[in-house]
Amino acid sequence: MKIVSLFSVVRGYNIPIIVLAQYLSAIFILAPEIRALDILLDFYLFLIVFASAITIASGYIINNFYDSQKDLINRPNKSMLDRLVSQKTKLNVYFSLNFLAVLMASIVSWRAFLFFSAYIFLIWFYSHKIKKYPIIGNLMSALLAVTPFFAILLYFYNKISFEEIENHMSHFVVISAHAIFLFLLLLIREMIKDLENLKGDLITQYRTIPVLYGEKISKQIITALTLLTILPVYVLVNIHDVGYMDIYFYVCFGVLLFFLIYLWQSNSKEQFLRLHNVLKFLIVSGVFCIVLINPSVLWHGKELISNY
Repeated sequence: MKIVSLFSVVRGYNIPIIVLAQYLSAIFILAPEIRALDILLDFYLFLIVFASAITIASGYIINNFYDSQKDLINRPNKSMLDRLVSQKTKLNVYFSLNFLAVLMASIVSWRAFLFFSAYIFLIWFYSHKIKKYPIIGNLMSALLAVTPFFAILLYFYNKISFEEIENHMSHFVVISAHAIFLFLLLLIREMIKDLENLKGDLITQYRTIPVLYGEKISKQIITALTLLTILPVYVLVNIHDVGYMDIYFYVCFGVLLFFLIYLWQSNSKEQFLRLHNVLKFLIVSGVFCIVLINPSVLWHGKELISNY
């Protein structure tokens, strides 16, 4: 049960999705000209992805450590499961994972070492201080969630010459548009979580937007953020070719339209939880839909593996 508890604390069900998203982004967006098999067998890229995964896992631990009282109110069942592992054990695992992450990053380069050192610090600083503040806490949470994708972006751009940078600018624009779209979905999700966890935030004196300004203001901000998703999607669908993934974006717009209608009708924790799950579904399905950018890569990948 303690293993199950630790798995719950680090949210082990999220880690494989993050790893998959990084590899799919590398294959289909960042380096489509490189053989898929070469990317999968790139040892240094593996270290970057693995360091990202365990850094995020350690981030969940430190976040759980600081939010233990609030989670006991908002998520009593999960909180009781998480408490099967002592706080001391959680901290030991936290420091061990961080040490392993910076060790792997240092093998890649000193830049990777500095990147992950800063990333670990910012996660701790967010959990310890920033999370309790409105707006900036939501922004920082969403930004930290997309940071691992910029780790692999910097890895690939560090390998090309200055002459090749201009040829790769379109890849940079595409990955940036994807990152902005994901950032907005994550930011909306954080705002929904504040509405969902309003009771616990009030008791533990978290200064979130719903606590300070009320549900109506929160819903207005969420509506504005949802409308802002039109901008990165326009860039991806009408300016840059994303293949069949435009189907995903069209479906997203339909779902988000019903999302906004239901949002303004919602006033209970259960209803906000449903909205939260809708956003999680859009984010996870977006990871798998990356393959729609160029599905033939999968077939070529099979050929490469069989002929390797």
